[in-house]
Amino acid sequence: MLFEFFCLTDPGRARDNNEDSVAVDEQAGLAVLADGMGGYNAGEIASGMATAFIKSELGRWLTEAAANASDTDVRRAMDICVDNANRAIFNAANSNPQYAGMGTTLVVAVLREGRLLLGHIGDSRAYRFRNGKLTQITKDHSLLQEQIDAGLITQEQAAYSANKNLVTRAVGVEDNVLLETHMHDVLAGDVILLCSDGLSDMISDEQIAALLQSATDLREAGTGLVAAANAAGGRDNIAVVLVRAQGSPNAGGRSWWPFRR
Repeated sequence: MLFEFFCLTDPGRARDNNEDSVAVDEQAGLAVLADGMGGYNAGEIASGMATAFIKSELGRWLTEAAANASDTDVRRAMDICVDNANRAIFNAANSNPQYAGMGTTLVVAVLREGRLLLGHIGDSRAYRFRNGKLTQITKDHSLLQEQIDAGLITQEQAAYSANKNLVTRAVGVEDNVLLETHMHDVLAGDVILLCSDGLSDMISDEQIAALLQSATDLREAGTGLVAAANAAGGRDNIAVVLVRAQGSPNAGGRSWWPFRR
């Protein structure tokens, strides 16, 4: 199975700087997306450090070892690389007053034959688009999501909440952070979308699905998603990574697949 990649960031219409960062290593089957937060320019420092570090360290490990590595080995490597990136950002924030309090969300995707190993921290998201249906495959680490899970508010009420951007987990804010990891099956024809909340807060899942359905290639899909978020107001930076599993789509799926769908 071959994978095609496309990535794009945009500052949006309300901000001058761009605190979103993306990185892709096609040879290693690796995609990374981060949405930074912090003081003046600190957010873009944190997100840039995260994507550069993980692309370099995890990408090199995957290129050298992945052929003989189990999925458990890959997940362990993801944990180690994210932990090292977290400590680097945390130490930078605590040694430079300009960077105090900086941090970043993170989504890390490793594509292997027939499966996706996914790790995330914060409220940047991953979706899978299959046979015209879009499915969110991460759950936000946010105060809003905790309120939804507790039954305090509904999904509809959440769309208008003032607490949208309060994350409960971020890279670089503390000396340790937990990467949530899971695995999903990938069929030929699937499209994996990683995005910052600058996309998911501005346009609905239905709009995202329609744009992915109508696009002729990943570049058209990615630029269309960014344009739609900007057309809706572009209140935040926007980042997207798209990965398509090449081959003939298989609508049947795998009834025996042991991992979470």
